[in-house]
Amino acid sequence: MASRIIILDTETTGLEPKQGHRVIEVGCVELINRRLTGNNFHYYLNPQRDIDEGAVAVHGLTSEFLAEKPLYEDIAEELYNYLKGSEVVIHNAAFDVGFINHEYQLMGSEHIDMASWCEVTDSLFMARKMFPGQRNSLDALCKRYEIDNSQRQLHGALLDAEILADVYLMMTGGQNSLFADDTMENIVFEPKFLDRNRPRLTVVKANEEERSMHIERLQAIKKAAGGECVWDAYKNS
Repeated sequence: MASRIIILDTETTGLEPKQGHRVIEVGCVELINRRLTGNNFHYYLNPQRDIDEGAVAVHGLTSEFLAEKPLYEDIAEELYNYLKGSEVVIHNAAFDVGFINHEYQLMGSEHIDMASWCEVTDSLFMARKMFPGQRNSLDALCKRYEIDNSQRQLHGALLDAEILADVYLMMTGGQNSLFADDTMENIVFEPKFLDRNRPRLTVVKANEEERSMHIERLQAIKKAAGGECVWDAYKNS
């Protein structure tokens, strides 16, 4: 039977659900037999409350950006079905699980105990056992395992889940061969040629609303990063 593992991360309006803070982003990546499948789960969410300035500085997500996003209750059943019965790996799991449980409690849902419908593994706890007395943040583990996290200017749930997937695979013995039981000698690579008469690719340009949202997002990143945004260098080059 295939082994299914989900790597999960969230972003929130603050640090404590008991103070009314909410989930504003959920990002998950799927591993089947220790290989990324591309079957990801990702939503930005409208928390229907203000976001702490300290939290915005961490993830760059603003109330304006999230205003038209779905509510947690809109995606709750889809997330439950995506995670149910899987091993779910989370870095500092108590934080994310606490927030997810709180969201289901607010809905009056029966799914108020995440640990009862999936197996939760805390990669931070694993790292502390493997590297006692050392820094075991996600950034520190990336440095230790020589994993490129240069795109991580700000925290983001999906990006952090993708990075954690690489870290988890390294912590648990590395990624299995992409070719399963085959060896390279048994594989025949056949060249593929593009049809010269194929139709031209359709170019879909962003509309005015999408451009406006893009600018707002860049401004939030720039503010959170202390006035610098990597995108500006590319935009002006």
